[in-house]
Amino acid sequence: ESPSRYGPELAYTTTSDVVVQRPNKLRVLTPGDGPAQQFFYDGKTVTAYAPGEDVVATVTAVGTIDEVLRAAYHEADIYFPFTDAIVADPWADLSNGLKVAFYVGQSQVIGGTTTDVVVIGNDRIFAQLWIGAKDQLPRKVRAIYLDDPARLRHDVELSRWQVGAVVSAATFSPPAKAAKAKRVPF
Repeated sequence: ESPSRYGPELAYTTTSDVVVQRPNKLRVLTPGDGPAQQFFYDGKTVTAYAPGEDVVATVTAVGTIDEVLRAAYHEADIYFPFTDAIVADPWADLSNGLKVAFYVGQSQVIGGTTTDVVVIGNDRIFAQLWIGAKDQLPRKVRAIYLDDPARLRHDVELSRWQVGAVVSAATFSPPAKAAKAKRVPF
């Protein structure tokens, strides 16, 4: 959800195709409402590419996926709503400052699988999580940031997990078309 000038919130839907190879490779392709975005980290370089506008930003970056995501957020306002699910230690990320946690029960509605539904909260966020009962993979997160006066809801569904899949190094490189795009600062 995002605020509108008329009062009621607007809902924007995006789909992100995310490929992670630990410790330092990440690709995020995001079509959806609004302009498409592509993000690549190959262990040496971060590239953000907007194919519709044909602009690209590239910066040298060395470190883990966690470090690159943190830098992208703080230095370029790039945020992915699923980062808590792909960092090296998701529980450490989610449990920081934990004030409340409880088990709601099971659900068979999300992703065609049985999930355990849990709620966690701290001074910044209140979140409900659907976690695969058998595979322990997150399937959905619904969060409200408590310092947001509008209390907008943020929903993320995670699907098509392929843990352990073999991934080509080329997966983490931007398309050739990005090399010819207009360069902009990160």
